[in-house]
Amino acid sequence: MFRIKTLNKISPAGLSVLDQTRFQVSDNPENEDGILVRSADMHEYSFPEALRAIARAGAGTNNIPIDRCSEAGIVVFNTPGANANAVKELAICALLLSSRKITAGNAWLREQAGAGMDVEKIVEKGKSQFVGPELSGKMLGVIGLGAIGVQVANTASSLGMTVFGYDPFLSVDAALSLSRLVHRALDLETIYKNCDYISIHVPQTPETRGMINTDAIHMMKGGVRIINLARGGLVNDDDMLEALDSGKVAAYVTDFPNNKILQGKNVVAIPHLGASTPESEENCAVMAAQELRDYLENGNITNSVNLPTLVQEWSGISRLCVIHRNQPGLLANITGVLSKDNVNVENMTNKSKKDYAYTVVDLGSRISDSVAGEIRALNGVLRVRLLNH
Repeated sequence: MFRIKTLNKISPAGLSVLDQTRFQVSDNPENEDGILVRSADMHEYSFPEALRAIARAGAGTNNIPIDRCSEAGIVVFNTPGANANAVKELAICALLLSSRKITAGNAWLREQAGAGMDVEKIVEKGKSQFVGPELSGKMLGVIGLGAIGVQVANTASSLGMTVFGYDPFLSVDAALSLSRLVHRALDLETIYKNCDYISIHVPQTPETRGMINTDAIHMMKGGVRIINLARGGLVNDDDMLEALDSGKVAAYVTDFPNNKILQGKNVVAIPHLGASTPESEENCAVMAAQELRDYLENGNITNSVNLPTLVQEWSGISRLCVIHRNQPGLLANITGVLSKDNVNVENMTNKSKKDYAYTVVDLGSRISDSVAGEIRALNGVLRVRLLNH
């Protein structure tokens, strides 16, 4: 029986993926094997000895201590694409909000009504202050062509926008999904210099943090409109406030408001609603639970942020799963232990991701704990699991 801890409320659709005869799910199990989480901060979380995997029902993993998990041999999953449609729809909404001054107009009308004015009579005279451009015929730059960015680019193209997409790490799947109408930008400068609108869809990393700053804004067209539904830290708030005040940036739509950015003019602040749809929450929960189940039951890894994707069909009666450092000679040491103990290898796959690697070995016979223990003792091995079919 695998013990699964939920750190946030997880959609019942996701929990239903976990067979109750094999998984015990609660918010307070002891020594849990796996964790399902959404937004709970885990940076101070004390990992129990049995913990093998954490599945985040969402794309971002800033709330999880990835480095500490990797060193402990804990796989961290996320759910890329599960909330893509929800965020795409909000991004299109944000493009319109940045142009048509809808929120400002709504606030003005309510103020007039509150002051006792007859809004039906003043609408025609007052509406001129809320004039804004149409999207059709304008240029949109999409930074990041992952699951969300591709959908935003494709939909914006269908609205009559000329779309430029930038992503130096564009995957094959994303490239195949991208509309032929979307132009590939080879650098960010192309986006900054040419686009009337810029929508950001990249993860926050040390390299991308504060990427929208004074230097970047200086290269942009005057009156540019910027959409940030990815992560608040991608934009330098002080630099954005200065650009809004000068008019260099005509509008800034953010899904990550704070007290500072709310002081700026022409800021449209959204209370982190990017993935806040029932459909998205269900999709993320189901994908996270499926990833967790497949890893705990079969040792397969898909959509991990710290370990490589490795899915292997069973071809033996036992399976050895080894998380280890990506260093020369370690794979030979693992197979050397098995050979020394006369263990027949039916199939083996090894994949690496930066500093870490994962090896799955299907065996033709059961092996003793002492053999698994020998592998655990190898220099560079972080976690060993033995599964029986």
